[in-house]
Amino acid sequence: MTTRLACAAFAAAIFASTSVFAESWQVTRLVPGSAFHGVHGLGIDKDGHLFAGSVAGAALYEVDVAAGTAKVAIPAPVGMADDIAFAPDGTMAWTGFLTGDLYSRKGDGPIKKLASGLPGINSLAYRKDGRLYASTVFLGDTLYEIDVEGVKPPRQIMEKMGGLNGFEFGPDDKLYGPLWFKGQVARIDVDKAELTVVADGFKVPAAVNFDSKGNLWVVDTALGQLVRVDPKSGTKAMVAQLKPSLDNLALDDKDRIYVSNMADNGIQEVDPATGQAKQIIIGKLALPGGIGVTSEDGKDTVHVADVFAYRTVDGGTGEVTEKARMHADGTTLEYPMSATAKGNDVVLSSWFTGTVQVIDGKTGATREMLHGFKAPHDAIVLADGNILVAELGTKSLVKVSGEHGKDRTTLIGGLEGPIGLVGGSSDEVYVTEGFAGTVSRIDANGEKTVLAKDLKMPEGLARGSDGRLIVAEVGAKRLIEIAPENGQLTEIAANLPIGLTGAPNGLPTHIPTGVAIGGTGAIYFSSDIENAIYKVVKK
Repeated sequence: MTTRLACAAFAAAIFASTSVFAESWQVTRLVPGSAFHGVHGLGIDKDGHLFAGSVAGAALYEVDVAAGTAKVAIPAPVGMADDIAFAPDGTMAWTGFLTGDLYSRKGDGPIKKLASGLPGINSLAYRKDGRLYASTVFLGDTLYEIDVEGVKPPRQIMEKMGGLNGFEFGPDDKLYGPLWFKGQVARIDVDKAELTVVADGFKVPAAVNFDSKGNLWVVDTALGQLVRVDPKSGTKAMVAQLKPSLDNLALDDKDRIYVSNMADNGIQEVDPATGQAKQIIIGKLALPGGIGVTSEDGKDTVHVADVFAYRTVDGGTGEVTEKARMHADGTTLEYPMSATAKGNDVVLSSWFTGTVQVIDGKTGATREMLHGFKAPHDAIVLADGNILVAELGTKSLVKVSGEHGKDRTTLIGGLEGPIGLVGGSSDEVYVTEGFAGTVSRIDANGEKTVLAKDLKMPEGLARGSDGRLIVAEVGAKRLIEIAPENGQLTEIAANLPIGLTGAPNGLPTHIPTGVAIGGTGAIYFSSDIENAIYKVVKK
């Protein structure tokens, strides 16, 4: 059993009920977990089994449509799948978007690596004769033919197409696919390397598939629409209005359509005749990372960087409210992985996109969207209104000021994996260094004082009104309390479902475990293994 599966199994055993108890603390699951860690590519084998892929979870799942459940078919890290395709002989192939690897497997046989060194490898499809084609998107824009034996290097066919995403070969043996960045669906003669636009006017088309009648079905991720296209005339008909953040689709031999939604962490079945959608599987959260808490009238609101969405959770009831989701038309959001909250400011950051976003907590409007950071893992608003960013890529804390954050100065450098960040009672801040295993105080002049050391991958960090520091020690799977005056360490809760295995070619921290303290004194933390939020209170 892999480390990730062992951790998940262990967590499931520990958290079989919704509450567990540590000494003087009660730990309760506030928001339940879900199956995937963001769901992307879909594929159906010759026996009608539905498979789904996850990039952040780095695993490939088999979905029981009738039961509405999913199980890991190929675990991390090899199972990372942005797209899935089946050859005429039943061989399954899938793409590891972050690793740049492409794998295949026939039945229960050995897994074969067909290609590597292709960062952004995204979509793939087999021709009727068994030849395999794949494209890179976002981290590249190229179409290749892949040697199904994995001996010859990929053969480049075309490049700079406009983001050729989830594609499929049609009855005419031409490749049909969406051009993500151009709002078009194209037909490509892969033998002649010729591209023709079939239909346009989409907002962000993400994937296409054919049904048995020759209709071409397209999902528009920005508009949340399932559209039927006549591949000969280009005529379009919107058949189902779903939610934005759609990623992929697959059709079975009865022309039933299955659509994945990464923000919902879910899959729907759509009736092509009526457009009626039935939810097969869904999550309350997609993949929660960093969290922050605001409190008003004795009630806590937990702000969650949910990677594919920004959501809030009622600290009392666990009710989840969606504020924004990735790729939705008119929405400003860039894969948020960390969140902090103070007063009316909610700050989201993403190491993947290098962005820091400041949101008005009341209206939900974006006040600032700042780009150009190097793997920002957390960010807070300081007392003077400026922003401080924990920039893992430069091993530093960066102070951001001026119009639209144009002025950036280093407060302190030489930090080994700065991840969690929280403000102090005056002008000092506290930071976790995941790689060094320390928690430190940083004064306004950049002077550093180590408060605790020899920790195992400390990530999320929060500060109580009494000055105590709460840390998610992810490597030890526990929450600890640190007294800032003497560094005394106290364990709050152990055996926690935190620490999702990092995807290869990602960062060791992967999805940071968030910790926050509410006005009620309750501690909240995110579980990246379960996709859940937990609440910790004194007994």
